[in-house]
Amino acid sequence: MWVVKLGGAMNTDASLPEWLSVLSRHGGGRVVLVSGGGSFADEVRHTQAHWGFHDLAAHNMALLAMAQTAFMYQAMYPTLRIVSNDADIHQALARSEVPVWSPHASLSEQVDADTNWDVTSDSLALSLAQRLQAHGLILVKSFDPIGLTTPAQWGQAGWVDARFSELAREATLDITLLFKGRWGDLAALLPAMPSHMPVA
Repeated sequence: MWVVKLGGAMNTDASLPEWLSVLSRHGGGRVVLVSGGGSFADEVRHTQAHWGFHDLAAHNMALLAMAQTAFMYQAMYPTLRIVSNDADIHQALARSEVPVWSPHASLSEQVDADTNWDVTSDSLALSLAQRLQAHGLILVKSFDPIGLTTPAQWGQAGWVDARFSELAREATLDITLLFKGRWGDLAALLPAMPSHMPVA
């Protein structure tokens, strides 16, 4: 099983239906989909800058921005299944569905190392993939990663958040970055992926 994270910049991109179509048709039991917050999260940044409220509130609002995108995905492709916890993810995979992770169950009441803008949906997707013991994480971005092949390089280019490179150094899974125009690569890869195996 793989975790596929679609960048928030794709929320209004012409390639988004292509990705969702590929995932819906070929990802059942094989893929957990994670959405970025996109313009919903941008509005959180803008409003925080205007009013100056603390990062804990902004973190929770950004999680809800990801949830908004998840609902948009399901509205576009109703076969996608919105889930908010690990148990429901495994159940959806076992039913050969494509779960879309909505992180609203992860809302925080206390400040911690993750409740700031150094941690975005990319790091959350990597943490989820680690927790689920996924085979790998695929990040789909609006940037073509020609010549930049490591998470450290992606971080230096500003393509992932500040925490991602640190988490990636400790990760025990494959991490791949795909350009938004290469949904055909994923379409070719998915049928060869093993389907979900229940956790013992």
